[in-house]
Amino acid sequence: MDVDSTDRRYSCAQPKFCQTVINRHKVIGGSRQSSALSAIETKQSYLPRQWLPAVCIAILFFLAVVPASGQTIEDWQQRVLIEVQGQHLDAALAIVEQRLAEASDDLEAHGWRGRLLAWKGRWPEGEAEYRLVLRSVPNDVDVLTCLSDVLLWQQKWQDSLQALDEARKISPSDPEVLVRRARVLSLMGRVPEAQVEYREILKFDPENHEAKTAMADLGQNTVHELRVSDDVDFFNYTGTGQTQGISLSSRWNQQWSTVLGTSIYQRFGENAAKFLASTAFHFTPKDWLNVGGALANQQQVVPTREAFFEYGHAFRFRNPWVQGLEASYQQQWFWYRGAHVLTFTTNQIVYLPRNWTWTLAVIGARTGFAGTDVSWEPSGWSKLGFPLPRHLTGNVFYGVGTENFSQIDQIGRIAGHTYGGGLRYQLAERQDLTGYVSRQYLNLNQIRTSFGLSYGIHF
Repeated sequence: MDVDSTDRRYSCAQPKFCQTVINRHKVIGGSRQSSALSAIETKQSYLPRQWLPAVCIAILFFLAVVPASGQTIEDWQQRVLIEVQGQHLDAALAIVEQRLAEASDDLEAHGWRGRLLAWKGRWPEGEAEYRLVLRSVPNDVDVLTCLSDVLLWQQKWQDSLQALDEARKISPSDPEVLVRRARVLSLMGRVPEAQVEYREILKFDPENHEAKTAMADLGQNTVHELRVSDDVDFFNYTGTGQTQGISLSSRWNQQWSTVLGTSIYQRFGENAAKFLASTAFHFTPKDWLNVGGALANQQQVVPTREAFFEYGHAFRFRNPWVQGLEASYQQQWFWYRGAHVLTFTTNQIVYLPRNWTWTLAVIGARTGFAGTDVSWEPSGWSKLGFPLPRHLTGNVFYGVGTENFSQIDQIGRIAGHTYGGGLRYQLAERQDLTGYVSRQYLNLNQIRTSFGLSYGIHF
């Protein structure tokens, strides 16, 4: 999440207590000043006569100092606003730090410090400042919404929702509170509750653009993806091979997802049918565990049994070149008739600017055939994904060694080099078409050319 974006930078409104402080100093010299002075004057009869000179000196001191302090407050805030508008966050923070050195109990300065720290990505420090302010003004809606934002950016969904619940109790119809609450509920996978919140916003503001857009998007949210595919392999040393597949992927909530599928193979004069199943559990927003397996009929072209597990973790970076990383480790077992394979895989997906991605996988394979010694073989592949115009995304990839351990022609001592690329076309809001082509050069001048096409529908 890019915390330097313009939307983020101005997502927290100026706290109400800030304007109160400014107004408190602006009224000096106006009608409120004369009212205060007259109120003191009406009480003179209650004071001992010898105290009157001291009282008059105090009043004169008050009238001289308060306007000056009002100008100081307006001055530092004005300078902060100018620096923020110029996106000079470090300079703005320096001004706020100077103000706090002069007046450590200035809540306005603490509020600004929390805001600036949050915009700079120093979220825990920003959170601490907002909580410090709330200890003095616990019912300030704007500070509560700013706190919810910084908690949301730290993916503390429940804490963010709790802050918004407090804000909603104070201001039930505040659209800023309702919009934020709907966003958090949506991110937590509580879509029906998010829809209720957006409907509430539209009651107060029927033309609210964000609520109308979000309602349309949530209405299109899907749980399942059904995909059918067909792959064709051409070999220069044997007949053509084909594979047909169908799979159902389901994301049940923010934590659980499943995949069920079946594939039919026609290869090297044999037919094979395989059924696969897997389930993934996200035990934190950044960590997941995936386990699964597959079964096939007795034949010699694909494994009769497979099993795997995978652990992955996601990272986020404040870097102009690398925005995020998903790293995972996987172990997978393949049992063939007369052979067995165990693979160890590390996989990294790097998220680059402008929706580009780079994937790198490094694999070590332990292969054993009946009557032979066990051997180890390395392999790996890399893929670069990029956006294209007109609802298209593309990718190019390159692999060294084995391409796919679930096919008999790919196990053993394979000295292959694979080149290829693919496209994905968004046919409609809930439909897509993907395709790829690859060419693999094996030892002994053997060549394999592959084409694949798949169609997916989301519902």
